[in-house]
Amino acid sequence: MNVRDIKDRFGIVGENPQLNHAVLTAMQIAPIPLPVLVVGESGTGKEFFPQIIHMLSDRKHKPYVAVNCGAIPEGTIDSELFGHEKGSFTGAVNSRKGYFEEANGGTIFLDEIGELPLQTQVKLLRVLEKGEYMRVGSSVVQTTDVRIVAATNVNLESAVQNGKFREDLYYRLNGVMIRVPALRDRREDIPALMRRFISNFAAKSRVPEVSLTPEAYEVMKNYEWPGNVRQLKHTAEQITVLAKSRTLGIDDVHDFVPTTTIRNSQIISVDNQQKGQHFENEREILYKVLFDMRTDMQDLKKLVIELLSHVPNGTLSREAEQTVQRLYAGQLPTTTAVAAHQADVHAETPNVVYDTPNIIKTTVRDNSGHISPTDYLEKDAQNIDERMDLGDYEKQLIESVLAKHHGRRQPAADELGYGVRTLFRKMKKYGIDAKKIKE
Repeated sequence: MNVRDIKDRFGIVGENPQLNHAVLTAMQIAPIPLPVLVVGESGTGKEFFPQIIHMLSDRKHKPYVAVNCGAIPEGTIDSELFGHEKGSFTGAVNSRKGYFEEANGGTIFLDEIGELPLQTQVKLLRVLEKGEYMRVGSSVVQTTDVRIVAATNVNLESAVQNGKFREDLYYRLNGVMIRVPALRDRREDIPALMRRFISNFAAKSRVPEVSLTPEAYEVMKNYEWPGNVRQLKHTAEQITVLAKSRTLGIDDVHDFVPTTTIRNSQIISVDNQQKGQHFENEREILYKVLFDMRTDMQDLKKLVIELLSHVPNGTLSREAEQTVQRLYAGQLPTTTAVAAHQADVHAETPNVVYDTPNIIKTTVRDNSGHISPTDYLEKDAQNIDERMDLGDYEKQLIESVLAKHHGRRQPAADELGYGVRTLFRKMKKYGIDAKKIKE
C-alpha cells in the first residue's frame, strides 16, 4: 500500500506535503512495537493515525480501544483504565475490567493524554515500562500486552516545565512523534475537503448538493479556521442546509464564514514563546490580542493627557477638540489621533483654553455649551493604568457557552475545545455555578 491507498481507505482528503508525511510516518512505524505520540491542534483529525497504525500492524485482528482521557472524571479514571474490584469504592457492586485489560494483545488509543492526573500518569508509566498494573482495590499485579498510541492538542513540553506532566512519561510516550498540520497550514486542501463534506452530507440528508465559485473558495482559504477540519465540516453542513442558492458566491459565503480573522496569530504565538509564554490554543491567543488592544488604548489616553498637560495656556481648535473626543470614544487609530493633536496643539483659534499643568480646570470660551475633551479625560484619569485580566475574558466566554447549553458541561466543553475535567477546573477557578446558569 502507498500513501494514496491509505488515505482513500481511511477517508483522508488532501495532498499537503505535511499531511502526506504524517501518513507515511504512521505507515512506517505501524509494524514496529514502539509507543507513538500524535500531536496537533484540536479538530485536525488526529484520531485517524492510531487507526492506521493498528490496521497496518500485526495486532490488526486484536482489539482496538479508543479512550478520551479528558472526558473521564478524575475520580474514576483509574477504574476506567485499570479496572476495579467489587467493593473497592462506593458503587462498585461488581468487579470490572479496565480498558488496558480489554485491549490486551491489541492497541489502545489515549486521546487528550495531557489531561491525565499526575497519579494516573505514574501508573501509566509502569504499564509502558513493565506492562504491569493493578486494579483499583486490588493488590494483585496483572500484566497486559498493548500498543499505546497517545494524542494531545497541548504542548506537553510546556506542561512538563510547569509540573503538569511527568517528564519520564513524556519521553516514554514519545517513541515516535507524528505531527498533524493545522488546516491553515494546508489551505490548498480546503476546496477538496469542502466538496467531500458537502457531497457526503447531501447524500446522507437527501438534499441537493451546493457548489462554490472560485472566488468563494478563496474566501474560505483566507479564513484562519481555528477549529480546523472539524469546523470546516460543520460549515459545509450548514451551507448545504441553509444556503439560499445552490451556487454560492463571495457574498453568500460571508453568511457562514467571518469576514475578519486574526491574521497574525502565528506571529503572536512565536513572539510569546520567545518571551517564555506558551499558549495552548487559539483562544488564549485571542485573549492576548484583546488584552493588548485594551492596553494600547489606555496608553493612548495617557499620552493625550500628557501632551495636553504641556501646553501652557495653550489652545485647541474645534476640530482638534472633536478629534480628542472621538479618540476617547475609541473611534480613531493611534497614529491619526496623535497626528491630529500635534497638528492642532498650537492652533490660533481660541475655542478651548486649558489651565495647566495638571489639567484640573476647564474654561469653555464659546457659547455652544459643548463639553471640553479634558472633562472626558479627567473622568478616566484615576483609572488610566487599569488593565484587564485575561481571566475575565475566559470567564465571560465560559459563562456564555454554558448558558447557551443550559448549564450542560459536556456540550459546552466540546464547543470550547476543553476536556470536561478541564472545564470543571476552570469553573471552580472562576467560581462559576452551572446550576445558577441553568436556572
